[in-house]
Amino acid sequence: MKALIVDDEPLARRELRRLLTAFPWVQVVGEAADVDEALEQVDKLAPALVFLDVQMPGGTGFDLLAQLERLPRVIFTTAYDHYAVKAFEVSAVDYLLKPIEPERLAAALSKVQAAALAAMSSTLPPNEPASKQEGPLEQIFVRDGLRCWFVPLREVSVFTADGNYVRLQWGKESPMLGRSLVALEEKLDARRFFRANRRQIVNLDYIESVEMGLGGRLHVQLRDGPEIEISRRQARQFRARMSV
Repeated sequence: MKALIVDDEPLARRELRRLLTAFPWVQVVGEAADVDEALEQVDKLAPALVFLDVQMPGGTGFDLLAQLERLPRVIFTTAYDHYAVKAFEVSAVDYLLKPIEPERLAAALSKVQAAALAAMSSTLPPNEPASKQEGPLEQIFVRDGLRCWFVPLREVSVFTADGNYVRLQWGKESPMLGRSLVALEEKLDARRFFRANRRQIVNLDYIESVEMGLGGRLHVQLRDGPEIEISRRQARQFRARMSV
């Protein structure tokens, strides 16, 4: 598994590299000392795992996550314990305090292995090698004000354009994502999500009922969510797809 170490302290990066030699299945492919450098390295190296410090020059580890499109698994490594709650709110695999203890590192990496195996078994078609699995986005990091989330996209019932941003309806939460609906649509799983109208994309798994509307439009009621109008232009495609 390719890993990237992001930490502004050279000694901390060196020590973590040393500890990781006990885990030959983890391949450290690069290092970064700040958010900008980390962005370049993630883009270039596509690591599956990032060991991420919180406080760095020019931004925090949370700032880095907010700028990534495809999210690796994250193990936070920091000297400060007061970020732990926030780290687990964004579904970090683990949160290790410096100096890192070998036993805690081993436990964190066991979680990474278990999560990777579970994800592989649930998404790979028969006889399909993992290297060929690029596919649509499965989760996205959202930062809205002081709150942060790793949002599994399968749990989002509807995306609604709000200017140049997108609001997600995710359970009882409705955070704002800093990208356009058009840009997001290109990354979504077309088997699960459907463009209902100019401003909204719905999760087909959340549709509870469908009613005929005026002028060839359709109205769909989302489970535990709002009623969405499917435009006349999209209604024909929706009927063919859903056998309505």
